[in-house]
Amino acid sequence: MEFKDFNATQIRIARPTDKFEEVIDFYENGLGLARIGEFKGHRGYEGVIIGLPDVNYHLEFTRHIDGSPCPAPTKDNLLVFYIPDKAEIDIVSQRLSKMGYEEVEPENKYWEEEGITIEDPDGWRIVLMNRVFE
Repeated sequence: MEFKDFNATQIRIARPTDKFEEVIDFYENGLGLARIGEFKGHRGYEGVIIGLPDVNYHLEFTRHIDGSPCPAPTKDNLLVFYIPDKAEIDIVSQRLSKMGYEEVEPENKYWEEEGITIEDPDGWRIVLMNRVFE
């Protein structure tokens, strides 16, 4: 397979939400990611950028002044975090549980072999996977 040159310097996954504050709370205080940036008044949009410090892979959550459509996700729309330390997964899972976010059964049973699946406030799922990505 031949690959073309692709010189991207950053990757950001962006999605709208009508549960702006709850989603921010889930990813910052529950999952423990850092707020990298935020913006307001961008053609009626405001948003936050969340991620790991010093890493150019970010999540962006936005809302529009007139509301933000947020289509229902499937049970297999996943954001997977590979975390080699099981104790760290347990800490995050317990913190999210205290916030009211319990483990859910994954659509694909593969994810429960070494992972924990949890839904965010919009119903989008994250997986805390206890392994190193290879």
